[in-house]
Amino acid sequence: MTGASTYVGNLALEGVLHLAFVRSSMAHAVITGIDVAGAAAAPGVVAVLTAGDLDLPAHHGLMVVNPDLPRPPLATDRVRFVGEPVAVVVGETKAAAVDAVELVEVDYDPLPAVVDMEAALEPGAELQFPELGSNLAAGQRSTDEDALADAEVVVRARLVNQRVAVMPMEGNAIAVQPGDQEHDLTIWVSTQMPHGFRAQAAALFGLETERVRVVAPHVGGGFGGKAGMLAEHTAAVGVARKLGRPVTWVETRSENLVSMPQGRGQVAYYELGLTREGVITGLRARVVADSGAYAGFGGGLVFASTQAMATGVYRVPKLAFDGAVALTNTTPMGAFRGAGRPEATAHIERMIDLAGAELGIDPAEIRRRNFIQPEEFPYRTPSGVRYDIGDYDLPLREALRLVDYDKLREEQASRREAGGPVQLGIGISVYVEITAGGGDEYGSVTVHADGSATVSAGTSGHGQGHPTAFAMLASDRLGIPMEKIRFVQSDTAVVPRGGGTGGSRSLQMAGNAVQGAADDVLEQARKRAAAMLEASVDDVQLTEDGAFGVAGVPSVTLTWAQVASGAEAEDAPLHAGIDFHQDDATFPFGSHVSVVEVDTDTGRVTPLRHVAVDDCGRILNPLLVQGQQHGGLAQGIAQALYEEVLYDADGQPLTATLADYRMPSAADLFNYETANTETPTPMNPLGAKGIGESATVGSTPAVQNAVVDALSVFGVRHVDMPCTPERVWRAVQDGRAGRAADPWREPPAVFATLPVSSQDGAAEATI
Repeated sequence: MTGASTYVGNLALEGVLHLAFVRSSMAHAVITGIDVAGAAAAPGVVAVLTAGDLDLPAHHGLMVVNPDLPRPPLATDRVRFVGEPVAVVVGETKAAAVDAVELVEVDYDPLPAVVDMEAALEPGAELQFPELGSNLAAGQRSTDEDALADAEVVVRARLVNQRVAVMPMEGNAIAVQPGDQEHDLTIWVSTQMPHGFRAQAAALFGLETERVRVVAPHVGGGFGGKAGMLAEHTAAVGVARKLGRPVTWVETRSENLVSMPQGRGQVAYYELGLTREGVITGLRARVVADSGAYAGFGGGLVFASTQAMATGVYRVPKLAFDGAVALTNTTPMGAFRGAGRPEATAHIERMIDLAGAELGIDPAEIRRRNFIQPEEFPYRTPSGVRYDIGDYDLPLREALRLVDYDKLREEQASRREAGGPVQLGIGISVYVEITAGGGDEYGSVTVHADGSATVSAGTSGHGQGHPTAFAMLASDRLGIPMEKIRFVQSDTAVVPRGGGTGGSRSLQMAGNAVQGAADDVLEQARKRAAAMLEASVDDVQLTEDGAFGVAGVPSVTLTWAQVASGAEAEDAPLHAGIDFHQDDATFPFGSHVSVVEVDTDTGRVTPLRHVAVDDCGRILNPLLVQGQQHGGLAQGIAQALYEEVLYDADGQPLTATLADYRMPSAADLFNYETANTETPTPMNPLGAKGIGESATVGSTPAVQNAVVDALSVFGVRHVDMPCTPERVWRAVQDGRAGRAADPWREPPAVFATLPVSSQDGAAEATI
């Protein structure tokens, strides 16, 4: 707002060159020639480079779905999606580089495109990688084929979790400075994981890790799309090294909508077995995941997250889960807020509603009949995941109380009896999600001679409030005012190691590291103060005003500045840097209730209320938690009602601008009602679990369930997302005509051919 922040696009590097990418206009084609002569001769152009000029290593993202299918940073023999970089123009100015892109002539020999993930797995589909022999990037089949054997009732549905754009306010951006005396490479990049980016860059270019410095300045949103080293990043590093000059690339919004990895993209075939009393007996799930043009991060989430969380908050005795990852001529898939967990929750929560409708049981009641109970924790799910702690009826009770559930049902009945065109829908979801995943994270605290402190963390914030949260922790432990605490992050030359930010891990990992470091520094200071006061360490205490004193001697105290600058300061500065270890993941949970109006004459859905009760363990800063809830709700509600990335049959994107991609603004949304319950986890000293993705996980199925609930008076059983006016209107017309669509159809034949899983459940799947 004030211009005081520094983003990659603001950097003023001396002699910097600007990059612009020549991108494929075709979804699938063989490259028969690239003529760069016209562009190379254009004013202000320094070079025009192709894959052959740079000889860059092909590589994977954060997850290796298929080791035989790495992605080349610039296309080599063929292009596989519209927007794939084919060449890079290097200009003295950005304008010169962008103008010269139009002068590069690429000759293509077109090939048929495959856009639909299920069609890609059909026999005879055009192959993305002929050497692979199919468009199946990866797949595995469950060993438990008998998951429905004990069922008295089985409900079935084909569920679509559509592809969406990540859409951070700031797109991808990178600046690269080739070698100096200290580093072979200095990279400024808009990323969530600076240390991971450094490790990947060093490995790809054969450099020692400590000779690469990565800095993430202010980052305008990440949401999973800025995790790992992307094709354009690799190309930028290659150009800087080849030319020996600094280069920069800042993505345009049009580039972002065809190039940044996209999220979700699953078609799930779920069969839920129950007794006639509504008790779950088993679940069979077969899920196709869209990987996009390469075997990237996103497709593999079907195993790492969707399978892991397939049973949600429910006691499911038997689970059969099959997954198939399809290659298509579309933008490669990656992570998006929740990364596989929102998909799992959306699937199971729709099935629970379908089961309740089939058996005539209220949506809240059928959930309660199947909850894992508080005394059962820690609880091992059929997919092998160990839930730490939970009380799933707690947030449900609170959400139903806040929304006045019984009164809403009365109003709904009145509207149905009146027969007006605007019907009321009430949707419930109860979710559990996985955060952090265990492991280590770094944090440090240093107290300086003037009594101020510096806190650092190995996570890398991009708007979540890390400086506030970590300063609060240090201030609480040390008694140093927050205004005297400086926070450092996102620079590998300053912070020695770190896992970065993703999977809602920051507070529970880095927060506990910072708290532990603060405790260490406090003990160092007490020992030093004891020597200076000639007292026993056991008698030295930190007073309410943040000074050191001796118990029973209130007249003599030492300030932090005096202790930090004491005689031992030169040899032993007050500093501690620790790696906090968490044995396993934590599992936040909650309940959302959505209330919508549906105009059955037009199909328009108007959200009226949304109550979110999220449990992220012990809360450090309620305002930061609320901010994360609000952001997550905006993204989750938007997926349910508005957002969808679309392609035509030839693989041309139909949503490549914000005029076409239906991303809501603040004017489209409404006031949310957020609350929290607190169930501290035993997995870390703070008792904290993640909150960054929770509201996205919980909100989408609540809204979708509300829309279907409003239409159930017409016999409508299911509406795919996004619940657009056209889609809703058609469902109403079909329902009124007595031909409401069956949400089930037989899954693709590919599932019968998949290899049987070699592991028990998804617990061993890693990112």
